Formats: sequence, structure tokens, C-alpha cells
Amino acid sequence: MSSYSNLLKTRGVARIIAAQLTARFPFGMLSLAFLLHIERVHDSYGAAGLVLAALSIGQAIAGPLTSRLMGVWGMRQVITITMVICAIAISAIALLPLEIPAAMGVALVAGLTMPPIQPAVRTIYPKMVNSKQLTPLFSLDASAQEIIWVVGPVITTFVSTQVGTVWGILLAVVFLVGGGTWFIASPELGRVRIPRSRRKLGAVLAKPPVLLATIVGFLLVAACAAIEAGVVATFGHDGLEAGIVLAIFAVGSLVGGLSLGHVPIGPWALARRMLIVFVGTALAAASLNIWWLSVTLFVAGIGIAPALAVMFSIVSSSVRFSDTAEAYGWVGTGQLIGAAVGSAFAGFLIDSQGASGAFYVAAALGLLGFLVPLIGKRWHPDLRGKDASPIPDTEPIQTVSGL
Repeated sequence: MSSYSNLLKTRGVARIIAAQLTARFPFGMLSLAFLLHIERVHDSYGAAGLVLAALSIGQAIAGPLTSRLMGVWGMRQVITITMVICAIAISAIALLPLEIPAAMGVALVAGLTMPPIQPAVRTIYPKMVNSKQLTPLFSLDASAQEIIWVVGPVITTFVSTQVGTVWGILLAVVFLVGGGTWFIASPELGRVRIPRSRRKLGAVLAKPPVLLATIVGFLLVAACAAIEAGVVATFGHDGLEAGIVLAIFAVGSLVGGLSLGHVPIGPWALARRMLIVFVGTALAAASLNIWWLSVTLFVAGIGIAPALAVMFSIVSSSVRFSDTAEAYGWVGTGQLIGAAVGSAFAGFLIDSQGASGAFYVAAALGLLGFLVPLIGKRWHPDLRGKDASPIPDTEPIQTVSGL
């Protein structure tokens, strides 16, 4: 744990982690807030699903595009513009009497303009710490983001059910604007400038480690989405059991990230961590007892944050600094698509086989998530004793001081 305490003492690290987590907090709130609001207004979960699909499609398309624009216009400009438009679009869904097609259009705009906080902060990290601290920092970040997925839905549910669904959505806007402004004001965004990429959009996917991280990230998040659907189907929306089990799942990820974050990353690192996820998920499918699910999903969770940290590290070490934001944008898009696909397949199996079907889907996805890095080991960089920082660009990287 000393490596993490030293990290947090490094100038600006604690502040930038807190700011970006606050700005990304709506990611753990909006899906549930939209679901509750649209269902209440239109009395249809199907209609809510269409709006959420539009939001996800917009986010998936925007990932690499807005990330790449940060190298053209600058991080502060892109994040500010997208934050303002996104906040207006989200507020419109809460405050205006929109029919479903109109709500879908506005949700698409909200997704397209979701501020690229995650690619920005992962681009900044290598410039804030030394090479030995970078992998633990990625692990700490991946672990800390579990707060978003544990606390976000709880706050949303409480406000939406006790105060009103409009206020549940508007609270997400408060976090988006407040956290985004805090992040934009961070001095690090003024000190680091992303050079303009000279490659075509999507060319970064030709880098095997980036493609590997994108595919495995897709499978990992798809498995997690299927698990979440299975837990909710098992215990229902109204009881505390589903929330408790999912919280334990997230705590497992937090524990895993903090425990394994300092372990050197060898060529088998991603496969080993995904094996933990697969084993825990496969065991969970054996029984829907709350105690069994709590234990097995805790085990599965242990591999999640460490696997994400490995993905961030192998991407960082494999691309030029000017391409890092776009590379992380593609990884994020893969994860968003994975969330949609995992939920969809789990839903089909729940309808035909009951809640157990979702865990069968999750186990199958977890197995693929283990096999892909196992087979693709030669694409996995060996970072033991090596620097995980991005490859320097041939042109000088401008650094602005005193901002």
C-alpha cells in the first residue's frame, strides 16, 4: 500500500483523480435515471430501452472522435464545449415533454457530446508520475472508478424514488458540470498539450496491443453487464439483495486493484487476470443463492480492476503520445458496445431460461475474455522492468508552465 500512499502524495495526483471521478460520476447515474424517468413518463420499459440505446450509440461513436479532437483544439476546449452541450441535452430530457423519437434524438446528442474525461486523464497520467509509478496509478484509477458504479446507482435510486425522477437526472447534470469544471480548472490540463496526430482516424487500431485491449475490454464489460442483469433478474428491482450483491462484486474489483496494482506486467498478465474473472463467473452460474453469488462474484471482481489496469498500461506503452487519447477512445467504445451486447444477450437468455441464463452468458464471455489474451500473448508487451509511458513523438511536445 506504500506505493499508493506515495502516489497520492505526488503533486496533483489526488486532485486530478478526485476531479475526474466527480466529472465521470454521471456515467454511474444516467442509465438508471433515464430508465426510471422515461418509464414513469411513458409507462414503458421498452421506450426507456430505446432512449438508453440512443445514448449508448452516441457515446460509442463519440469515443475516438472527441478524443482525437483534443489533439486539434486542446483538452480544455473540447471538454468545455462537449460538457455544455451534453448538460443541455440531458436537462432537456428531464424538463421537456418529449415524445420517444424526440427523446431518442436528444439522448443521441447527449451521448455524442459526453465529455472525453477518461481519455484525457489517461493521457495526462504519464506526464504526472515517473515510469515506475505509472502502472500502480492506472491500477489505483481503475479501482477508484468502482465508486462510480457502487454509489452512483444508490444515489440515483434514492433521489428518483424519494424526490422525483426529474431531480435524479438533474443531479447527474450537477456532477457533470461541477466535476467537469473542476477537472478543466486543473493545472495539469494547461501543462500538457496533446500533439496533433498525423495518422488517419482508426489507424491506431493497427497496433496489436490496442486492438487486444479493445477486444478484451469489450468482452470484460459485456460479462459484467450480463452479471448485473442476472443479479437484478434474480432478486428483483425492489429488494436490497441485488444492490448488496453488486456492491460486493464492485468491492472485489477494488480489493483486486489495490492488491495487484504493483505486480509487474508480463506477457501473461492480462490472461491471468481474466482467468480470475472467468472462474468466479463460472462458479456463480452454479447457484443463485445470495451467499454463493456474493462469494463467487467477489472472486470474479478481484480480476476486473487489475485487468483494466493492464489494458491501460499496454495501450500507453504501445502508441505515440499524440495517439494515446484516440487509442483510449477506441478502448472506451469497445467497452460501451460490450455493455450493450452483454445486457442484450443476457436479456434474451433470462426470458428463455430464467436468471441463470444471464450467468451462462457472462461465463461464456468471461471464457472468451481469457482465451483472447491467451492466444494473443505475442501481442501483449512485456513491461517487467520497462517504462509504460507512451512513445515520444518525433516532434517536440509543447509544455506550458505556470498555468
